[in-house]
Amino acid sequence: MKTILLIEDHDFIRENTAELLELAGYGVLTAANGKLGVEQALATRPDLVICDIMMPVLDGYGVLHIFNQNPELRGIPFIFLTAKTERQDLRKGMELGADDYLTKPFDSNELLNAVAGRLARFEQLRPEYEATPAGLDSFLHDAQAVGRLDTLESLAADRRTHELPRKQIIYTEGDEATRLYFVEAGRVKTTKTTAAGKELITGLYGPGDFFGYQPLLEHTAHHDSALTLDDTVLRYIPATDFTQLLLRNPEVGRQFVRLLAGRVREQEQLLLDMAYNSLRKRVADTLLRLHEQQATAHPEAAPLIQLSREDMASLIGTAPESLSRILSELRQDGSIGLTNRDIRVLQPERLRRANW
Repeated sequence: MKTILLIEDHDFIRENTAELLELAGYGVLTAANGKLGVEQALATRPDLVICDIMMPVLDGYGVLHIFNQNPELRGIPFIFLTAKTERQDLRKGMELGADDYLTKPFDSNELLNAVAGRLARFEQLRPEYEATPAGLDSFLHDAQAVGRLDTLESLAADRRTHELPRKQIIYTEGDEATRLYFVEAGRVKTTKTTAAGKELITGLYGPGDFFGYQPLLEHTAHHDSALTLDDTVLRYIPATDFTQLLLRNPEVGRQFVRLLAGRVREQEQLLLDMAYNSLRKRVADTLLRLHEQQATAHPEAAPLIQLSREDMASLIGTAPESLSRILSELRQDGSIGLTNRDIRVLQPERLRRANW
């Protein structure tokens, strides 16, 4: 029998929700505030936590923070209950590492489906070996066991989608890294800001891309900030699920090593370009790279680069005014088509072969 810890300060909601979970066959522990809930979890480790956000003594955010910091509680599936529907409140809970949330009032099917889904996912990713070097080595060499595991793509397959508007901050530099992100639709940029306040784009991510994995692998806070460029749909993968899959499936680990290696090569090339290439060539190379990305992502349509002049300047590492001057020159020689919002590469070979 799975044990669920229900932390809710409203007596009626707590009692009725507990009764519903018990009728569904779960063992239920209850607590009337966050402090009592943490004490209850330390005394009896639950299989899943359902926790209200707004509570006296210790609120839900505080409870989840303690769970994330305590090795005995870290990794337990966590579902928030909230009567607050504002986007920033839901986003804050998910950024802290909550696996799901339910907005009150909820019906019985919503509750039971959320609980069953999180428990099933956690069981699917639970290591099937002893937490010792010998146990891990034995498991990784068991080809039959490894063959049953998830793939990198399926990691995001059954996650709740999160629709974010254009220019929505996803995380900022210095935030705690609590999840991996998968882009289902739209685009995301990651940036770093210099001491002088100048922004430099460190990455652009589109449909099918993962981002936010480097601090999870390094066990550090985010070293950059992430912002949506368009209306974007993301899937969130909790850090615990990600790390469990890395442990259980060495092929997934190799895929992320390749992703990291690719990012390192990109950053090295960017530094070389900024150090030795003219601004004209850096602009041309960036246009070609964005053109090829669009062609790969949308093979059915003519590639169209939709990026603001400010963002493109930040990506290249120059001022918007200098970028505009180079773009005008490239339009005049017929290499590109240019409007206020879009850029179309008309003659890629001319950009590649030109004597800069």
